[in-house]
Order: sequence, then C-alpha cells, then structure tokens
Amino acid sequence: MTMTERADPGDDGRPDGAAARPARPGRLAPPEWLALTLRATPGPMPKAAAVRAAIGIGAPLAVGVLVDDTASGALVAIGALGAVFGDTADAYRLRVLNIAVPQIVGAIGLALGSAQFGHGWSAVAMLTMLALIAGMISTIGAVASASGLNLLLMAVIGAGLPMPSPWWRAPMLTLAGAGLVLLMALLAWPARSRVPERDAVADAYDATANLLAAAGTEEWEPARAEVTLTLNHAYDLLLGRRAVAPGRSRGMSRLVALLNAVGPLVEAGTATHAEQRSPAEADVAAVREVAAAVRGGTVPVGSADRSGVRAPADRAVAAAIAHARETLSGAYRVPDRVGRPGALPARVAAGARALLVSAESWRYGLRLTLCIGVAQALVSVVDVPRSYWVPLTVTFVLKPDFGSVFSRALLRALGTAAGLVVAGGILEFVPRGGWEVPVVLVLAAALPILSRRGYGYQTAVITPLILILSDLLGHQGVGLLAPRLVDSLIGCAIVLVVGYALWPESWHTRVGARLATAIEDTARYIECAFDENTDQAARARTRRRIYRDLSDVRTEFQRALGEPPPAGARAAAWWPLIVAVERVIDTGTAAAVHTAHGAPPPSPEAAAHIAAELRALAASMRSEGAGAGSGTGPVGSVASAEVEEPRDVFSDVRREVRSVRSTLDGPSESPESPNTGNR
Repeated sequence: MTMTERADPGDDGRPDGAAARPARPGRLAPPEWLALTLRATPGPMPKAAAVRAAIGIGAPLAVGVLVDDTASGALVAIGALGAVFGDTADAYRLRVLNIAVPQIVGAIGLALGSAQFGHGWSAVAMLTMLALIAGMISTIGAVASASGLNLLLMAVIGAGLPMPSPWWRAPMLTLAGAGLVLLMALLAWPARSRVPERDAVADAYDATANLLAAAGTEEWEPARAEVTLTLNHAYDLLLGRRAVAPGRSRGMSRLVALLNAVGPLVEAGTATHAEQRSPAEADVAAVREVAAAVRGGTVPVGSADRSGVRAPADRAVAAAIAHARETLSGAYRVPDRVGRPGALPARVAAGARALLVSAESWRYGLRLTLCIGVAQALVSVVDVPRSYWVPLTVTFVLKPDFGSVFSRALLRALGTAAGLVVAGGILEFVPRGGWEVPVVLVLAAALPILSRRGYGYQTAVITPLILILSDLLGHQGVGLLAPRLVDSLIGCAIVLVVGYALWPESWHTRVGARLATAIEDTARYIECAFDENTDQAARARTRRRIYRDLSDVRTEFQRALGEPPPAGARAAAWWPLIVAVERVIDTGTAAAVHTAHGAPPPSPEAAAHIAAELRALAASMRSEGAGAGSGTGPVGSVASAEVEEPRDVFSDVRREVRSVRSTLDGPSESPESPNTGNR
C-alpha cells in the first residue's frame, strides 16, 4: 500500500513545508509541522486506476449478492482491495510484480492467521513472529515492503475474523480478487500506444532541458530536484524491467544507453551553473528536441554547429548533446554500463545475507514485533472486548518507509473518525444486500484518488470500505462503529508509546547521516573523475549514486519536518547544510567537467587531498548527528581555512567545503526561519 510522495519546491526554493510561513496578525495558525502533516498532496487524477478499483472491488460483491454468498464476495473484494494499492507501476511487467508478489504473500498470511483464529496465546506468538519477518523484509525495497505489509495485514484479518472452510478457500478467493485487478491492469498491454520506459527516458531529457534553462538562476534548485526524481524513476523502471525479464533486449539496451547519456548533460549543466550563467538557447532547444525524438521513436534533425565555442562548460554541453544524438541515431554504440542482473538465486541469497546483518532491518523488525505483540495480546488474552482492529491499526501506522510515524498515527486517528461517520451513515441507512454494491463502487473509485492526496484522506475512505466488507463476514452492524474508533485510538497509542517514544532514534533525524553519505560518494566521484586509469563506467555509476543520495536527503528532510518538536525543529535546522552540501557536489562536478574540456588538470596529490578533505567533512557531519548546528564543532579537519592556495579547478570546491565547516562550527539558524541559501 505504497504512496509516492514528492517534495515540491516552496516559495523560497526549499521542499514544500520547509519554509516557515508567518501567520497573519490576529489569526491563530497551527504549528508548521502540523500544517505540513494535514496538507493534501497535489497530483493528477488517476481515472483508469479509479475505474479498475471500482470494478475490481464492486463486481465480486455484486456477484456474491446475486448468488447469495456475500461472505465469498467480500473475500474476493478484500483481495482486490490489496491489489488496488499495488497498481502503481508504469511498466506492465512491473505491474505484474507489484500486484502479484504482495498478494501471494498476503494469501499465505491469511492462511496462517485463520489457522490461529480464537487460539489466544498461540495467535499472539504467531503474529509476533510474522511481525518480525514482515518488518525485516520491509527494508529491502518497495515490493518487499508491500509484501511484508500484506503478510501481516492478512494474518491479522485471518486471526480476527471467521473464515469459511476449508482452510484454502479464503486465500484462493483473495487471490481471485487480486487476479481480477491484475487482469484489468494488463488489458491495454497488447494495444498500448505508449511505452512507459521510453516515456521515462524522455522525461529525464525534458527535465534536463529545464535544468539547463535554469542554470545561473534561482530556479536551479527545484530544477535539479526534478532531474533527480526523473532519473531515479527512469533507472528504477529500466532496472526493474531487467530484474523481471533479465534477457538482453536491443531496444532496452538502447534506452539504457540513452539514459546514461543524460549524465554528461547534467554534469555540463552543473558546470554552467557554477559559472553563474545560462547556456545558449540553441542548446536547450536541442535537448528538448532529443526528448521529443526519444518519446516519438524518431531521429532528431541535425543541430547547429557549436564547434567554435570556447568556454569549457559550453564545450561540455555541446559534446553531451552530440553524444545523446549519436546514441539516439545508432551511429555510436554505447557500452551497456548497467549490464544484466545476476541470477535470481544469487540475488536472493545476497539479499538474505544483507538482511540478516542489517541493523536497520533488525531495529524496525523489533519495533514492529513489540507493538504487534502488545496489540495482539490485548486482543487475544486480556479480558476486554477488543477486536482485530487494534493490531490492524498498528500494522498500518508503524511504517517508517511510508513517512513520519507520528504523523501517520495522527492522520490515522483523524481519518478513522471521519471514515466512521461515513460508515455509520451507510450501515444505518443503506439496506443490506444489493444496495451496498453502488456504495462500495463509489468508495472503491475514490480510494486511488484520495490515497494520492495523503494518508489521512486514504484512511477516511478505506475505513468505511473495510467496515462494510468485514460486516459481511462478521455481521455486527452499526454497533461496531464506536468500538472501532476506540480500537484505532488504542492502536495509535501503542505505536506512539511502544514504537515511537521509547526509541531514541525517533527523536533524531537521519539527515546528517544521509548528507555524509552524499559527501563520501562525492569524494569517490572526484577520485574517479581525476584518475586516468578509472573506467568511465565507474564514474557514471558513482555520479548516479550521488543523484540517489540527494533524493534520499530531501526525502528524509521532508519526512522529518512532519515530526513534532524537537525532531521537526532539528530537521529544519539542517536546511542550510543541505544547500551547502549540494554546492560542494556542484563545484566538484564542475571541476571534473572543466578539466575534461580544456582546463589544466590538477595534480594527483591535489585530487587525493580534496577527496580526503571531503571524507573528513563527512566524518564531521556524522559526528554532529542529530544536533545540527549545535556548536560542538566538527572533527577530523584536514586543511586549514587560512592557508592561501593557488587558484585551480578545486578552488571553488575548497571554498564550499569551508562554507559547510563554518555552518557546522557556528550557531545554527533559527528553525523557524533557517537560511535558505538560495543563489
């Protein structure tokens, strides 16, 4: 049940919500973290997904009413409901992966859970063990996260609601519902008019053209963030496609080569921006022409002659455009730097080893295990009439990879309250039977639309939907509304106490650690770029890793802003350092581009010294931890800021490194109005 969130640029160039907007005089305004939590995420309306959700969830229920077997219809609808949340991928092959794998795992969880229905401590032990497994595998990736969530959710439902016999019937019915949604998602595959992988590569070129146009202006930061997002999306799509279909495809290899050719363009644009000027309009238009050609499957016409340009950055832009054109036309055979994925057994074994030694996977697994253990014990063995809704709430809320746990708990409570009002009206005034089908159709169609607006909106619509389906299984009627609200509040309280307040990491941010990782990868990039013996593919992979690092930094920053004080305020204080680190990365990239296009190369000692300085800066960043700007001072300094050095390609890098150090050493800006660092 993954929701994709994006950080839109705010009024001052920061991700949405980072800017402090002063309240109007005489008006009460909520705290910034609360306003950010409640704010709806804008985005296009997924009309096709809404239609698939309405049919996939509503049609089985209608059939169940017609054959007088509403319980089976509800189980098929529950399976379709899970598949609707997985129906988010662009590429059709990835839709199969995103929908099928989590639902198969969920069916296994339902079988295990239903075997423990009414078994007290046995159910507690089983669900606690499943929580550890689900929590650990959730740290692997998006599909694994959805699979872990479904495993635990369906086990909780199976242990909390009576299922029809024999034991395999309920899992097979849920798989039938998921299969229906998957079938509808794949219906357009043979007649598709667009190729999502090709569109993703074209989007990367369009975003790069916007980046070039923004060079030397204040629009650079949001344009660079957009390039990072589109590149990450395109690489995820192409690499995911190869993971599903590992055979070498000529068309796929060409798209990978075209995507790799975006890297030199971004580097050239970064060098142009470092010179505080804009590239030629003809160059921007040429990149847009390449984007249109990629999207349309055509070959661009010849470009204007730019052989007479003198500035290194201009030469880099011209060379990168020529390289992209040659790759598109097929005149230049680019080596496939991504390569084929390894054999599936080897990948699974490597992932399992990494999972077992990962501190992050064990921490999250233990947090989820403790919370589910407490919740299920309260439901199963304590003499208080509580329902499966308590552990269900814990499972939904305690997902750190989906955003702030505190914010999700708050939104879950608010969304459940709103959803119960809707459910109360439906259960009270809508007659049982066929009249419930059109209501479910409307709610199901609204689900993918509101899910993209935010977790609170998702909860408000999924609550009445699940209550209607569970009522068809348990037949409790309107009397379950007040208990479900209490159960939701209890589940949120368990998460906030056992899974949040008692864990020290909840009160700190990981922004500093992610910034340090970006700086370390920049040091590796410097070593690759200025070492004649380094393969260019290694440089490209390192540069791509930096894109991912920057995306992780902004994602973590945006997540941390939704935390209440002091964590949210500490996160806001990191913003000047984020901007300063991005400047270090920009100047390092510009140095590599200038050297590759005519600037005097630095000595190997100078490159090694800069790499060491960057690593020392990363160590300082990690030592600061969550207390950004606390005044404790960084450690591990290599070079003195007072030493006068001759100007070379690394002069700007040294200046920006000193800027980061001064930000670390000096007092932080007020979290309510941190320095945005706009250029």
